[in-house]
Amino acid sequence: MTEEKVYPMTEEGKEKIEQELEELKTVKRKEVVERIKVARSFGDLSENSEYESAKDEQAFIEGRISTLQHMLQNVEIIDSSKTKEGVVALGRTVKFKELPDRIEEEYIIVGKAESDPFEGKISNESPIAEALMGKKVGDKVSIETPGGAMDVEITAVD
Repeated sequence: MTEEKVYPMTEEGKEKIEQELEELKTVKRKEVVERIKVARSFGDLSENSEYESAKDEQAFIEGRISTLQHMLQNVEIIDSSKTKEGVVALGRTVKFKELPDRIEEEYIIVGKAESDPFEGKISNESPIAEALMGKKVGDKVSIETPGGAMDVEITAVD
């Protein structure tokens, strides 16, 4: 028997997934069914690109719904209050300066399912987060990333 994958995420991340699921089930699913009906009205389905496109979209939507439902059934809410204060952990915000440039960056460490670097949320499985986990303010860390190595100093953990 295989063990179910657990999806660590913040309460905010869980809410976003619930909203996306609701949107897919109540709006997108109905829209694609309507597109299929319209495409069918064009007649011959064997060379009907609108029909094929709508069926592909329907398959994508149903797959996404299934994925999101699975994630929500196996979610583990990140409770950063249970981690040691001032230590980089899931759910914590970490600020660090790249050395020697002193360029400061700030990220929230979240589960892979809700990571979005453009929103400042990085996966706990990313090279940066893996290198920073368990470290504290003042620690200097060398991080190996696909873009090359970088040295950083942790300046804050909230």
